[in-house]
Amino acid sequence: MRTKLTAVTLVASLFASSASAAITVRYYNRDSRGHTWPVVCSGVKTSVTFGKSQTASVTIQGSGPCSVKTDAGTVVLKGGEDLEIKDGRIQVK
Repeated sequence: MRTKLTAVTLVASLFASSASAAITVRYYNRDSRGHTWPVVCSGVKTSVTFGKSQTASVTIQGSGPCSVKTDAGTVVLKGGEDLEIKDGRIQVK
């Protein structure tokens, strides 16, 4: 009985840790407008918004790597990157 309870606890903690997975990136948006782009993290589709003319951090829910699809192409993020956004393009620093 004790072994079964331990196994159930282990499985529950694994599900909880994968459900709370996220990546965080820091960005500087040089554009005078904000951008919202679609993101795919581990097959899960979501979106990310970068505010206009600001330096900030954004957290994307899901485990990395994540693919951000912009008008200029797709950028793959693993977490912890510093980004610069200019003219609607993401550049990883």
